[in-house]
Amino acid sequence: MVSVIIPALNEGATIRKVIQRVRQSEPVMEIIVVEDNSSDNTVAEALSENARVITSSRKGKGISMREGMIAASYDTIVYLDADILTYPKNIVSLLADPILKGEADFVKSFFDRQAGRVTQLVAKPLLSIYFPELEKFMQPLSGMIAARKDFLQQVEFENDYGVDIALLIDAYSKEMRIQEVNIGYIKNDMQSLESLGKMSRQVSRTILQRAALLSRNNLETLSDIHTISDEMDIAVKESYINLKKMILIDTSIVMEYDFNATAAAYYNQEDHYERIVQSHGDPAIRLQKTAALFKGKSLPELQFIADTIPLSDDAAEVIGRLKKNGYLCVLVSDGFDIIANHIKNKLGFDYCFANHLPLDKSIVCGELIFPEYFKRSDDMTSYDKSMVLKYAAQKFGIPEKNTVFAGNSAEDIPMLDRAGLGVVTTNADTATFAWADKILPAGSLSPLLELISGIDEVDNRLFAGKSARYTALGVALLGAVFAGYYLYSRKRRRVPLDEV
Repeated sequence: MVSVIIPALNEGATIRKVIQRVRQSEPVMEIIVVEDNSSDNTVAEALSENARVITSSRKGKGISMREGMIAASYDTIVYLDADILTYPKNIVSLLADPILKGEADFVKSFFDRQAGRVTQLVAKPLLSIYFPELEKFMQPLSGMIAARKDFLQQVEFENDYGVDIALLIDAYSKEMRIQEVNIGYIKNDMQSLESLGKMSRQVSRTILQRAALLSRNNLETLSDIHTISDEMDIAVKESYINLKKMILIDTSIVMEYDFNATAAAYYNQEDHYERIVQSHGDPAIRLQKTAALFKGKSLPELQFIADTIPLSDDAAEVIGRLKKNGYLCVLVSDGFDIIANHIKNKLGFDYCFANHLPLDKSIVCGELIFPEYFKRSDDMTSYDKSMVLKYAAQKFGIPEKNTVFAGNSAEDIPMLDRAGLGVVTTNADTATFAWADKILPAGSLSPLLELISGIDEVDNRLFAGKSARYTALGVALLGAVFAGYYLYSRKRRRVPLDEV
């Protein structure tokens, strides 16, 4: 059976039709869309077709291809581009059948269209010099391929335009049986001259580096090759500059269960995780111990576990409406970025703040890196989740009084206090109730949308002050909460006694 993997970056306009076309091929057993942190509706469109969606740990086609392969359940893997609407109905069969029939290990497609300029001017001339055996392939840069999973597990995936030619060279060097199949007429947009120049450099670099590794002849030009810098992280949309309102929502608001606890139970480590939680009051130590707990686990498997956790039914719709109303929507998590980014993309948030969980070939290393937005400016060695509100306000140029924060843990109290509007839900830590402007029902974001809409309509009166926040709590509850937060604050050196 076949796993179809579709790397996708900002392909919301085409991804549904591609998935629909793929389903018309009989061998398909699963479709995995590897989402490369798109800024459009790619994730929503893919989910609407019931495809499995995983979020790439780092931007780049090669990383997406590798992580899709790790997630695949079947031994025959087909890769397809997400922007082509002219695939034949039997596209998967054409690519996969030679492998399923035992005739090939690696299948490369060729198709009818205007010859690619990089292929003709760069790839083929270099192949003719360094890999003349591969010059016969009509379109060596084609991204529509099929391969055995055990072969893909052995190779290094280039993380740029060189990934497709690298796989062909690697298949040849490992003496895989390679076939080339005609998939008919393919139409896609011609790339800009800037993109073609970048592609040319990356393709030529890959061919020359592979030639060096295999000790091919005529390698004098290798001394002139310079490694191209990694792509920058996802840039903030230019439209953010014009936004004047921001809402930050903690993952505890949109996820029914805690991811770390759920993943620990999945791996039969719940007792170990519970000891970590009970033994370490310092959140930095607790998080580092938790990261070590998942050492050796793969990104796709961890995101699969995240997908088993129910999300608020209306979250994606509410986030979409908030964005239309001019809110910058930010997801906040003191957990792992590979999970938070996955949830961010599923629900349509604009941005995400979370701790960085380093990976090696999409496998968790067991370490954890705390980003600067979780550190106090006067002590960059510390860990303080509440610093993210100040950081976000400065980064996006939005005053804290124009922000809404929704969070449910005691560590969120400083942000609930400083935000223009602090919101918790009924299943929050009781210590947060005294510091929230509103307590909303758990499990739905619609009340939040109604609350914010009301604020906008009454000229931000609810942002003006917090003087009435305690009246409904009762003297006993208020006293207990006050005492609890006093101890919490003193322990973390956040609020001097004369300020409480």
